[in-house]
Amino acid sequence: MPGTNLTRDEARTRAGVVSDVSYAIELDLTNAPSGAPTFASATTISFTATAGESTFADLIAEKVREVTLNGRTLDPETVYDGARIQLDDLAERNELKVVADCTYSRTGEGLHRSVDPADKETYLYTQFEVPDARRVFTTFEQPDLKAPFTFTVSAPARWVVISNAPTPEPTPYSGGGGEELARWEFPPTERMSTYITAVVAGPYHVVTDVYEGPHGSYPLSLLCRPSLQEALDVQDLFEVTKQGFELFEKAFGTPYPFHKYDQAFVPEYNMGAMENAGCVTLRDEYLFRSRTTHAEMESRANTVLHELAHMWFGDLVTMTWWDDLWLNESFAEWASHWAQAVATTKYAGAWTTFCNARKNWAYRQDQLPSTHPIAADMVDFHAVEVNFDGITYAKGASTLRQLVAFVGEDTFIRALKEYFSDHAFGNTELTDLLKPLEKASGRDLDDWTERWLRTAGVNTLRADFAVDDSGAFTSFAIEQTAVEDFPTLRPHRLAVGLYRRTDEGLVRTERFEVDIDGPRTDLPELVGATQPDLVLLNDDDLTYAKIRLDERSRATLVESIDQLTESLPRALAWGAAWDMTRDAEMPASQYVGIVLRGIKAETDLTGVRALLGQATSAINLYSAPANRPALRAQFEEALAELLAAAEPGSDHQLAFARAYSSAVFSSEGTDRLAAWVDDRDLPDGLVVDTDLRWTLIVALARLGRIGADEIDDELTRDTTITGQERAAQARAARPTAEAKEDAWRIAVESGDTPNETQFRTILGFQQPGQEELLRPYVEKYLSAAKDVYTRLGSSMGENVLVYLSPRNLPEQATLDALSSWLETESSSVDAPTLRYVSEARADLTRALTAQAKDS
Repeated sequence: MPGTNLTRDEARTRAGVVSDVSYAIELDLTNAPSGAPTFASATTISFTATAGESTFADLIAEKVREVTLNGRTLDPETVYDGARIQLDDLAERNELKVVADCTYSRTGEGLHRSVDPADKETYLYTQFEVPDARRVFTTFEQPDLKAPFTFTVSAPARWVVISNAPTPEPTPYSGGGGEELARWEFPPTERMSTYITAVVAGPYHVVTDVYEGPHGSYPLSLLCRPSLQEALDVQDLFEVTKQGFELFEKAFGTPYPFHKYDQAFVPEYNMGAMENAGCVTLRDEYLFRSRTTHAEMESRANTVLHELAHMWFGDLVTMTWWDDLWLNESFAEWASHWAQAVATTKYAGAWTTFCNARKNWAYRQDQLPSTHPIAADMVDFHAVEVNFDGITYAKGASTLRQLVAFVGEDTFIRALKEYFSDHAFGNTELTDLLKPLEKASGRDLDDWTERWLRTAGVNTLRADFAVDDSGAFTSFAIEQTAVEDFPTLRPHRLAVGLYRRTDEGLVRTERFEVDIDGPRTDLPELVGATQPDLVLLNDDDLTYAKIRLDERSRATLVESIDQLTESLPRALAWGAAWDMTRDAEMPASQYVGIVLRGIKAETDLTGVRALLGQATSAINLYSAPANRPALRAQFEEALAELLAAAEPGSDHQLAFARAYSSAVFSSEGTDRLAAWVDDRDLPDGLVVDTDLRWTLIVALARLGRIGADEIDDELTRDTTITGQERAAQARAARPTAEAKEDAWRIAVESGDTPNETQFRTILGFQQPGQEELLRPYVEKYLSAAKDVYTRLGSSMGENVLVYLSPRNLPEQATLDALSSWLETESSSVDAPTLRYVSEARADLTRALTAQAKDS
């Protein structure tokens, strides 16, 4: 029995049998407000097949009531195994009808149902990537069997119902129970893959607008729960959306491919957003209820542009199989940052943000034992589910940026236009993109593709030079190395920046853009230049590589990183310092000192947030245990000073206040946080609004200042889903054995916990300074790891395996426990579990090595 998995080979075989598919889907959601566990799903699939052959359809349902193939009634007990419906003796043209009861989800997969405690109303949305459309209707669940979809949805008449096609006028009808019901009969969609179909239903608040472009007018809408209506930033969201439309239609040479564009902000969402064609869903935490920073606004805008870019790359043109998942996500990641840099005015520093946040994600992922080539070997659904990672997104986008530098931006855009024109509404593989790129650039990309896309690992670049008595370079070369397990050396087009101290600060005085390859590349163009205070390899961040600094440049970084006048070179310098800390080449204590010295001058708020988080990790994970108490005290005191000196009401002030709340360990700091909650002794300009208040409540719970009763009292002030989730986080953070036991039961053992409540509980569970309470959970984690991924599902199981792993207990005993478990259990657990536990062991190994450096 294959279960719920699907292999690439099975998909290829089915695609060789089945073609010319269309769907008609009827969903009865009228019982959703009652809390009923299932809904009625009726699917009719019409398709061509090789006569006499057999295949299967995908469905995960509570009960299959009817199966009819070409007028023949099939026995569900015989043909349905819980995940597949066997279809034998196919005709040339076929019609499959399936009536089933499918399950409302609380996990964020399939058709998710959420009840807003603020208005007691029910809100539904679908989430199908990778293989979860089959939880809502019968499908051929693979991306290359594209089809038009005709949805009919029955629901309460007062609801809003949207899908991929334009929303029709509903037809009212009377139902039992007295509530007026209605039926929405949507027109057929364009040809699309199952995973980007969508239905969103509930009494959502809706705001509309129109994008007027050179190819026509497209209706736009924003949806959210009414309890978040005041947080719906209509002007900014529509502005960014329209800027993206204008740029992408022009750059891609293809009109927006669908009829309208809805963006629904939905509750309890597992991801950032999803590119359902014409019906994007986004987590409603992007609607800021409280004072927020420019960095968070920029992050939201990036997500909006990321999903919009997918309308072309992913939805209009779709990968044949998930081997090219990276192309979908990497392209959207690159395109969203590129769009922010060239098309928006508020968020033009996007490449600095990318360097400060996303690339660090990629570098970490690429140094774990689970690293893989960008173009990964996705043999089945299980492989796909765990590869939505920093390589698929951020390394892939970094590589695309390198490709743009390699062939030229104009050439790259010209090739994209041909790609979209040639493959509209079709499916492609990597070679289909490379052909127009080679044609436009005149370059043979076979070698580039092999070394960049089909091999794993990150290279390290160092400058090797000599200077004469006058300080001029007499030779200059860049050395490239790779680790033993992933020895590939790659071609890089990059810039070398020479930075010198001036009255204005540390500024770039010369820039050399060069091509390098192999273990050593001589650069004669730098010979004769005077050695600067800082030699910055990969200036402008054109390539993907770790950089190391020469002795003089490193001293300049340590002493004067805050003197760099531009944000992007600062981001590269910060990244080099963090790399060296993680690689045990710089003591964690020194890294914390660099952060505290330079962060007050950092203008990029994403950088501020990332640096504060990295400094926290350096203290709690990478510092020598003997140094940790003093480092914590230093960090707490320094953040208090930074907060006091910050401009009242500024983004820096808010960022420092948040970081301070998590850095407090002293009784004096605890008293200060408690006073803020009571609206006393606040720094001038700092407002304790709803979200900052919850941040303080979680901190006070961690410190043992407040307990369950006080947390419950907070819920009377914030009766929203978010309030419930933050309360769960605060309860889990309490420093008592009982609190940890309750949190473990809620997050790991219960099958009824909503997905976002589980995630917030997990975030609260592991707290620095609570090591004695957490040590018993190492064995509990390893016991749960044996089945949690299958028991709770891929998303919630991943939450447990990743965020409850004891990587935050960086001790030799913890490492030994994980190593022993992997030796004995690796052959008996599923691949995702093995991956996540192996990653945790790697993180612990790295932490212990860094601790030794800090001793």
